[in-house]
Amino acid sequence: MSGLQRPRVGHIEFLNCLPIYWGLMRSGALLDIALTKDTPVNLNDALVAGELDIAPISLVEFLRHHEDLLLLPNLAVGSDGPVLSVNVVHERPLSELDGARVALGSASRTGVLLAQMLLSERYGIDATYFRRTSDVPQMMREADACVVIGDVALRAMYEAPTQGLTVTDLGAQWREWTGLPMVFAVWAVRRDFAAASPGLVKDVHLAFQRSVELCLTEIDDAATAAARWEPFDAPTLAGYFRTLDFSLGERQLDGLREFARRAAARGEAPALPADGPLLFSD
Repeated sequence: MSGLQRPRVGHIEFLNCLPIYWGLMRSGALLDIALTKDTPVNLNDALVAGELDIAPISLVEFLRHHEDLLLLPNLAVGSDGPVLSVNVVHERPLSELDGARVALGSASRTGVLLAQMLLSERYGIDATYFRRTSDVPQMMREADACVVIGDVALRAMYEAPTQGLTVTDLGAQWREWTGLPMVFAVWAVRRDFAAASPGLVKDVHLAFQRSVELCLTEIDDAATAAARWEPFDAPTLAGYFRTLDFSLGERQLDGLREFARRAAARGEAPALPADGPLLFSD
C-alpha cells in the first residue's frame, strides 16, 4: 500500500475480532492503515457517517445502509451453529416467557434483533424489551431473561449455569431454525471510497484475509497471548476462536439474505435489491 492518505479502517475491541487484529499485527499491515479501535456501535456510526472508509459493521446496520456500502468478500464474523458469544440468559424455558420482561445489552444491534426474531417468530413470545448495561446479575434482577453479546456473553456461558440460569446460544438457535449459518458482522467499504480508490480497498481486503489465515494457523499462540489480558484461559479462547466462522461465501450469503428477508418483513431494514452489486469487486 502506498500514498499520502492511508485508508481509515475500523477495528472492534471484542475477542471475536482478535484473530483479524492478530494477523494484521503479525504481518505488519497495521503500518499501512489508519486504524480506529472502538465499540461496534461507534464503528457502525462512523462508517455510515463517512468518518471511516472500511470497517466491520453489524449486519443490521449494513442492511439499513446497503445503498452506501459494499461487502468485502469472504470476511465476516458468524457461526454455522453455536457462536458462544450471542446468548439469551434465562431462568424459565424460552417457551414459557410469554409476557416476560427481557433486558437487552446494548453492544450488538444484530444480536438483539436476532433474539427478538427467534422469541417472537419461533417461540411465539410476546415480551417487553428494555435496554440495560450488559451485566447479567444486574439485568436478571430486573428481567425474566436478558440478551448479552460479546465478552459478557462468553463469560455467561461458564458462569450463569452455576447461578441456576440457562444460557441459550442464538447462533445454534438460528442454525436449528433455518438450517443456515448466521452472520453477525461484516466488513464493508463505502461505495464512494471503493469507486475512488479500488486498489487501496483491494490491499486492505487482502491484508484482512491474510490476517485471518495466519491466525487460524496460529490459534493456540493467539489464545495464549490474549489470555494474559482476558478473564479466560488459553484453551477456552482457542476453542472460541475455532468456533467462529470468519468466511463469507455463498452459504453465508444465503444466511445473510434470509436474515435480511426477515428483518425487512419486520420493518427493521429495507429489502435487499434482487439485483445490483452487494460485494466489492476489483
